[in-house]
Amino acid sequence: MEHNNEIISDLKGLINFLNDGKEGYNSASETTEDLELKGLFLNFAVQRGLYADELKTHLEQHGGESDNESGGLLGALHRTWIDIRQAFSSKEDSAILNAIETGEEAAIEKFEAAINNPSTHADHVDLLQRQVTGIREALSQIRGYNERLKVTQS
Repeated sequence: MEHNNEIISDLKGLINFLNDGKEGYNSASETTEDLELKGLFLNFAVQRGLYADELKTHLEQHGGESDNESGGLLGALHRTWIDIRQAFSSKEDSAILNAIETGEEAAIEKFEAAINNPSTHADHVDLLQRQVTGIREALSQIRGYNERLKVTQS
């Protein structure tokens, strides 16, 4: 039973991170005026929502449920930071991208912790690995866009 409680707790934490990411990307898409970034952010928001739904299925298989559709406190703090930066920087895309990088790095760390505990997450470790790969790819795209933005602003 304790093993199952750990699985439920870990999955809920990952779902929170995914919902935080979804909400953060939605917020970022509303903040930027760059149409390419807006599309990128919306695509990643949808991806995070799908990832959360996939993990909810596994959570339910272990007897847990997630009533979190909008992220946790950490995500709210990231979104608040984006909102504050928006007010002071006139929608500076670089600041938004930096905040997203921070959030994605935290998500990757959380996923890796679960993946590195395969005895607990054996029945869904492949799913976690696929999802963290998607998050890493998103982070790479965000970093690449941010680098291009810095070069054009120089």
